[in-house]
This record gives sequence, C-alpha cells and structure tokens, in this order.
Amino acid sequence: MSINVSQPYEVEGTDLIITDEALQFIEELHATFAPTRDELLERRGTAQAEAARTGTLDFDPATKDVREADWKVAEQPPALQDRRVEITGPPAPAKMAINALNSGAKVWLACLEDALSPNWNNLVDAQKNLYESARGTLQFTSPEGKEYRLRDDVTLPTVVVRPRGWHLPEKHIEINGKPAVGALVDFGLHFFHNAKHLHEKGTGPFYYLPKLEHYLEARLWNDVFTFAEEKLGLPHGVVRATVLIETIPAAFCMDEILYELRDHASGLNAGRWDYLFSMIKYFRSSGKKFVLPDRAQVGMTQPFMRAYTELLVKTCHQRDAFAMGGMAAFIPNRREPEVTEKAIEKVRDDKSREANDGFDGSWVAHPDLVELCKDEFTKVLGDKPNQVDRKRPEVSVSVADLLSTGDAEGDVTEQGVRTNLYVATYYTAVWLSGNGAVAIHNLMEDAATAEISRSQVWQQIHNGTVTADTGNQVTRELVDRLLEEEVARLREEIGDADTFAKYFEPAADVVRKLVLSEDYIDYLTLPAYEHLR
Repeated sequence: MSINVSQPYEVEGTDLIITDEALQFIEELHATFAPTRDELLERRGTAQAEAARTGTLDFDPATKDVREADWKVAEQPPALQDRRVEITGPPAPAKMAINALNSGAKVWLACLEDALSPNWNNLVDAQKNLYESARGTLQFTSPEGKEYRLRDDVTLPTVVVRPRGWHLPEKHIEINGKPAVGALVDFGLHFFHNAKHLHEKGTGPFYYLPKLEHYLEARLWNDVFTFAEEKLGLPHGVVRATVLIETIPAAFCMDEILYELRDHASGLNAGRWDYLFSMIKYFRSSGKKFVLPDRAQVGMTQPFMRAYTELLVKTCHQRDAFAMGGMAAFIPNRREPEVTEKAIEKVRDDKSREANDGFDGSWVAHPDLVELCKDEFTKVLGDKPNQVDRKRPEVSVSVADLLSTGDAEGDVTEQGVRTNLYVATYYTAVWLSGNGAVAIHNLMEDAATAEISRSQVWQQIHNGTVTADTGNQVTRELVDRLLEEEVARLREEIGDADTFAKYFEPAADVVRKLVLSEDYIDYLTLPAYEHLR
C-alpha cells in the first residue's frame, strides 16, 4: 500500500499531527479494515431497498439468543461514571474547544463529524487541539489580544471524541490513489497521538460512534479497537465507546450492538435528529404514512420517537450500560432575553423528561445550558453518578411502536417547506465556509438537521404531499420556485456579494440537486464535500 497526503498546503500543527509514524498507523488500519468497511456499506444499500419495498423492519431472529441472554458490558472506568451533562461541539477552532472544556460539563463530546466541516485546516487544527487538551496545554490568543486558557479551578470534562461515520471519505489523504476512510483517519490520528497518555491519566481513550446501521458495523469498530490496542501495547478494553443510535435499523439491534462491543462498550445515545433523518431516508419511498409533519412539530413526545427512547433506556440498563439523552435544539440568545427565557423553558422540560425516563445524562450545545441540564438530572440522581440500576422492566416496545410514524401529530405546510429549504441552504453554505454548526433563528443546526430538512422536501415531492396551509401539492415546480425565493431572501440577509457568491450560490446548487433529483442522494455532505479544499 502507499499513503499520500494530497493537500497542497500546511497549517499550524501539521508537523505535530501528520507524522510519518501516524500515517503508517492509518495505513495499517486501512489495510486491515477498509475492505470490510466497503462490504458493509454495500450491505446498507441492499437492506434499505428491502425495507423500502416492504415498508417495515424487524428484530433479527438470528440474534434472538443475544437479546434474551443475560450478559453485561465491561465495568465502566471512573472517568465515565458520572455523565449527567455533556457539552457537544467541534474541537476546532481552539477558542470553541477551550470554552467547552471550561463549561463545567462532565463530558465534552469533541465532534469531528456533524459539527465539523472537514476541510484540511479543520482536520489538522482539531487533532492539534485534542492533542494539547489531553496534555492540559491548550491555549489561544485572539487577534484582539484576548487570551483563552483552560481553567485550573475546576475538574475539566472527560473528552469523548466522535470520528466521522463509516460512509465518509477523507480526500486529503489518499491510500493507493483513493480517498482514505474518514473514520479511520479521525480515530487513527487521535488514538496514535493520545491513547497512551490518556490511559495513563485514566481519562481515555473514549469515543462516540456515529451512524451505525447494523451490529456488524459495531463488530468492525470493536476489531479496530482491539487491533489498535495491541499495536500500541495497551491493555485490551482501555477503549470505551458510546454508540449513537441515530438510524432506524440500529434501533432494531441495540442489544446486538452492545454485545459486539461489550469489552469496549460504554453505552448508547439517543441521537434524535439523525434518527429522524434516518426514518425519513429509510422509508422515503414506502408510502404516505411515513411522511412526517413539519420538522418543528416532530419532537420527542411523538409516539415513534418516545418508543425509541424508552427502548434505548431499557436496553442499556439491562446490560449495565449508560443511556445518554440527545440534543435539545433550542439555544439561548443573550441579546434577546425573551427568546432566551423560552429556550430555557423548552430545554428544561426536555432534560427533565429524559432524567425522569431513566437516562443517565444528556447533551447541550451551549455553555449557558450546562447548569440547567446538570440541575435537572441532579433532581433525579441526587448524589448517585447515574441510574443504571433503574432497569425499566415495565417498558415493552414493539415493531409497530417503533414505526408508528402515521400517528405523528401535526401537518405539512408550505411555510415548513420554505423553512426546510432556507435551513438546508444556509447550513450548507456555512459548512462550505468551514463551520460545521451554526445558530439559525435560535436553533442549533448541524448536518443532521440540514439532512432532515432536505430529505423531507424530497419525500414530499415523491409522495404528492398537499400542504395544510395553502392546499398546494408539493411538486418540483413549486419547490424550485420556493427555493429561488428563499435564496433571494438569503442574498438580502447576507448582504456581502462576495460571501454569497463564494458559499451560498454553490450551497443553493447542492440543495437544488438534492431535493429535485429523481434519485435520492444518501448524504448531503457527500456532494458538498466536493466543494471543500
């Protein structure tokens, strides 16, 4: 095999992170695991086509023994026992990483996936910041001279790194002339540089695993962990992984996913927005009962979303694994007190519901929400670090419960179509500019919410959906006109003609192709990635 860094420019941290030894480790990971990854991605397409044809999924009868057997995941290390509040965000730029580490959260989910635009600068900068944060040396001085340093008066959060999903490539690093696997690059660089150091400190290496669709994909990660531990001379099981249950097929094999990772498993997370995206994507051609109301109306109390979270808590606690709650999209706006008050009320209700349902902790995206989340979980946990002992034997969730989208309350509106087009275009433009998460109208948008937005529009077109507010059918012609109008609105809001031409015009082209294409494109970030340096 041959590995080549194809990116033509260097950024600060390149000499520290992109070393010959680290690249050799990534090359070995690829030689051992990339072929299996490719096979599993092919399997995804076959499985989705069958689910779309039948309009259903089921628990695998071949793994019934795993679901019914009495087994537990490995005992959790002290650094992960209390996860009542986790702050999420990208590890680049350094200012954001420092703010997350100084937030008072128990865990920082350092996201190299949905919250990070994977241009070369961000890839290297993120890994450099993770390297320095592991050693307590991370600092940053702004152009205005403001200094950002790690606090020494609090216990800093445990860092849990989220690499990219199995489907994403890394075009800046080529192996045998082809783009590397983004997940193996992200994991490989972080593990190679930090695993020994983190293990000696007792604070890692810990990971979040996104976008899994089958327990065989969890088995592959488990094999990667075992290989990496052996390669660096670390004890088996030092890695701990929390899997995001953010695809509908994964909801049907939660036990199996934990079982495959049992020596390395920490728990499961209710990745609510990607889960909603997956529901739309998986059953996009399966009839009108899978057409959901406007995104703003599909919350966690909808029957099919509630069934999924109840099953997740029960499954995790049965196996002594942690059940982690998801992201509330609302964020405070310090310039608008009334908006902030409403956002805080909605987030408080969300976190209170999760704590009382049995979750062991939950996510926030803004430092101002850390104490709120912590308070709501402390009301339930008290001095206990978690509530894994709450087994939820009363919970019984069926196939019909998980797929009860037809029971969702709410309507599809033309205003909702407009909002989806606006958000998908705005987010894609911001992503192309190098930012992976952005506040739009006081909601935190990342790749997952943009995926929901564009997928809903595609599905509505292909199911002849009629909007409740105008009575118009959602057609290609209507969507094309609405998109033009929303792009014109964005042009006026942005103001800067150069910025608009550089980022928003290509973003609008990407979204137009995604929503008007006859064939559904699985991930927004794949065509958008072609525009990144």
